[in-house]
Amino acid sequence: MPVPRRFDRRLPERDQTRTNERIRVPEVRLVGEDGKQIGVIKTSEALAYAQERDLDLVEVAPDARPPVCRVLDYSKYKYEQAQKQKQARKHQQQITIREIKFRPKIAQNDYDTKKGHVRRFLLGKDRVKVTIMFRGREVTHPERGSALLEKLAEELSEIAAVEQRPIQDGRNMTMMLGPSKAVLAGTVDEDEEAAALADGTAGEGAPAPEAHAPEPEAETGAPEAEEPEAPQAGDAA
Repeated sequence: MPVPRRFDRRLPERDQTRTNERIRVPEVRLVGEDGKQIGVIKTSEALAYAQERDLDLVEVAPDARPPVCRVLDYSKYKYEQAQKQKQARKHQQQITIREIKFRPKIAQNDYDTKKGHVRRFLLGKDRVKVTIMFRGREVTHPERGSALLEKLAEELSEIAAVEQRPIQDGRNMTMMLGPSKAVLAGTVDEDEEAAALADGTAGEGAPAPEAHAPEPEAETGAPEAEEPEAPQAGDAA
């Protein structure tokens, strides 16, 4: 058995724009379908003017004295307004603040990985809060943290803009990076940047086969290690 819905006491949404017979004022300032001023006339005459052209009489400035009404196709007008609002929302840029944490004595591999994350966030048009965390006696050397932040900002200068210089708050030092004008304008190709990162990663991993190269030598040396075993068996005999 379906569960009955609770009674919704809210009033249904209704278009507050007054049109045609809903316009109750005695006279209006009429604007024609071509945008030209017709003048102040009686509301009944304005409504007859709109009906003769198979259009609607729409109140566009209700607070004016007398109210301003325009002759137009109201359904088409509402559709065009909805499309404009949709396009405006589409072009709005919602910037998110990300945070990446470093240690002042971070290893190079970890540094490169975190820098890659910062690069990815910036290319996604997000702001990045970079935090250096000091522990123990590390807090007595804040210059190490500021040097690390300056290094990061310099290496990402093509896609990053420093919005807030490094500042220390207790055991943390923070710097705010934002996407550069080139990133916001879309002149930086994210695919090219990703390809460059991939090439760099592949380049770092290229020596891996050389590291495995000595393995066959170890296998060929295994029989040589077995040769001394024969004399040991003779001695035992």
